Order: sequence, then structure tokens, then C-alpha cells
Amino acid sequence: MTVTTRFAPSPTGSLHVGNVRTALHNWLWARKHGGRFLLRIDDTDLGRSKEEYVEGIRADLGWLGLDVDGEERQSARFDLYEAEFAKLQAAGRVYACYETPEELDIRRKILLSRGLPPVYERKPDGAPVPDGIAPHWRFRLDHDAPIEWTDMVRGPQHFDPKTMSDPVVRRADGSWLYLLPSVIDDIAMGISHVVRGEDHVSNTAAQIQMFDALGATPPAFAHEALLVGTEGKLSKRLGSLGMASLREEGIEPIALVALLARLGTSDPVEPVTDVAALVESIDFARFGRAPARFDEAELALLNQKILHHTGHAAVAGRLPAAITPARWEAIRPNLATVAEAAEWVAVFDGPFTPPAAEAADRPVLAAAAAAAPGIDWGADPWHALTGAAKEATGAKGRALFLPLRRALTGRDHGPDMGELLPLIAKDQAVERLSAG
Repeated sequence: MTVTTRFAPSPTGSLHVGNVRTALHNWLWARKHGGRFLLRIDDTDLGRSKEEYVEGIRADLGWLGLDVDGEERQSARFDLYEAEFAKLQAAGRVYACYETPEELDIRRKILLSRGLPPVYERKPDGAPVPDGIAPHWRFRLDHDAPIEWTDMVRGPQHFDPKTMSDPVVRRADGSWLYLLPSVIDDIAMGISHVVRGEDHVSNTAAQIQMFDALGATPPAFAHEALLVGTEGKLSKRLGSLGMASLREEGIEPIALVALLARLGTSDPVEPVTDVAALVESIDFARFGRAPARFDEAELALLNQKILHHTGHAAVAGRLPAAITPARWEAIRPNLATVAEAAEWVAVFDGPFTPPAAEAADRPVLAAAAAAAPGIDWGADPWHALTGAAKEATGAKGRALFLPLRRALTGRDHGPDMGELLPLIAKDQAVERLSAG
């Protein structure tokens, strides 16, 4: 069996981190097993689906490095749905219903008031058909066939179909709801594993009988705990965390992938620069049942750590030409995003006006300015410079190093000055020290 997974977004909006986590785990599982990862655009809602969102989904998956092995559009598969629906009609597994939403709501309230589960009550065969009302259609669950499967995350699952409502699969206007077309597509596309959120567990219970009714073996299922925000409940902001906003914030795609790959598992989140380790380690048996907590601060910190291990070649196309490999190596431990590297061009090459020196710091700067012209800039200029200033003034520690760092870089903190100073032009350094 070829392992085949799918990601099935509806193109009614942009992807957010919850969607991406689902896509990623499907992709990782397929790649680990040498299988196929398919994109299925669930665009049966023709009124709300937009092509710009389809293009955005493709672009976001591409940015994340989640290459797909095939794409299907549900809007191009209506003939297949009609044919399979006709088979279910002939077998008596779908049936017409005529209740209005208001009638169903009243009946639910009556059942609840009696302490009964609000399960849809089938009409007896031969019940009169109202005139002038188009039916919606329900799938007839087999009440004599207990629903069971072993979930890759949740373990053994058991549902009694008698406690479930026959699900609506088609609206009165002929349009499709999610459940049945998804099953038909999973069969036709050869899906072997369905990885999705735990909010689909009850859908899976109904769909397992749909697979059986269509003569197919259900795929394996993995229902993951949903993401929550740092406040401990489902975060409204989670849905606004789209890929465009994360890109604007300077988040590297590998950072998001590294975090989402491990959230909710017993494995540590690590600053990887290659997805190979993530592919190898994906194991749904290591996923917990507790909600997975998504923390933007954790993502930002992970992004920094990954940049600190990222080579110049991987980001050269996004760096100013002045940031050479040596300069990148020097400044990357102090970067939160690649874009911040541009701020260091002036530090290296000017123009740069250092901040006004405090009176107590001027003797150190004057001593350094006097010594700098005679220092070999190709050797170890920082230690030579600080040594000369210390000898001339007696300053040491913070009183020695901080004035020099401020004069040369304009910052109180930053890269190791022993690595940084040789990368600053000597004439620029002399000019900055003399300005104090």
C-alpha cells in the first residue's frame, strides 16, 4: 500500500497556523513513508470559494516547503458525486427529508426538555410527502452495526449509531455538505491516512459507515488535539495568524514548521535548519490528548535560534550585498529576523554618527582614537585597542568596553567585538572614536 495523505482546505479564506499544522503533519507522514501528499481544494461552496484563496493556499504551502504530489478540485467532481449518490439511493442508504430548520429546532428542544438526546427521528416509510417542498437528504446509519476504529492518536474509538442523528449530506438546493463528497474523494484518490483535528471525530464515526456503504475500506485516522492560545482557551487570534502576517514579522518558514511539527507531542521543539529530522520523527503515537499550546513568543525565540545556525548561503538572496559571509557570521547571533541584518550595513561601512559620549567616557575614547591608526587591523584590533586604552587610562571592565562599543556600533549590546571590529573599515573606526 502506498501511503497517501491529503490536505483539504476550503478556499473561503487564508490559511492560519491551525490549518498549516494539519497540512504539515499530513506531509510529514507521507514523506516519512515514501508516499504521496495530495492537495484537495474543497470548493463545493461555489458562492464563498474564491480563486485568490486557492492561489494563496498554493503559495503558502510552497513558502513552507510542503510540496504536493497532485491536486484535485471538488468543483470538478460533481459528476462523480452524483453517480455515487445514485448508488446510495438505490441501496436505500440516503433518503429524502422535508423538515424546515425551524421544525427541527423545535423538535430538538422538545427532546431535550424530556431529558432525551436530540437525535433526529426518522419518519416511517410511506410517510406523506409535502407538496412544493424540495427535500434535503440524509445518510441512513446502520443502527445494528457498532462503529469502531483504532485512532492513531486517540486509541480505540466506539460509537453507538443509535445515539447519532442521520447526517445531512445534501441540501435542498442540491449542493453538497462536507461528509459524503469527502468520503467519495478519499476512495477515488486512494487516501490511506486521514490526519485532522479532533473536532472531526464524530464526522469520522458517520463516514466510516459511508465507506462501508460504498464498498470501500476506510483509511486510518489520526485526530489531533486542537491548538489553543497562551491564555488557555481557544484563541480568537489564532485564526488571524496567517502566513502573510508571519512573513511580514520575519518568521522563517522552517521555524514555523519546526514548532508545529512537535506541538502536542512528547518530543522537544528544536531549532532545526533541515526538515529531515522532523520527517524521521513524526509518530502519531507520540501525540497527546491535551490541547496543544501555540505561543507566538516561543515561535519568535525559535526563529532567533534557527537564524543563529543558518548559513549565509541560505539567506544571501534576502541580504544586502554588503553583508558578506564573514559579516553574517558575526551578526547572526544578535538577529531576530533576517531583515535586521540591513541595519548593520551602516555599522560596517558608514555613514554612521556615534552617540555623544558621556564626559567620563571621553578619556577612554581619546586613548583608543590615538592608538587606532597604529593598530594592525588584520590581526586582533579589538584586543589591541582595548589594551592600549586600558594602559593609558586605567579603565577596565564595563567602563572600558561599553564606551568603545557605543562609539563603534551605536549599541550597548551586540556581537562579539573581537569578531566585529575587523569587519569595520579602519578609517571608519578611527573617525567614530575621534568623534567622542
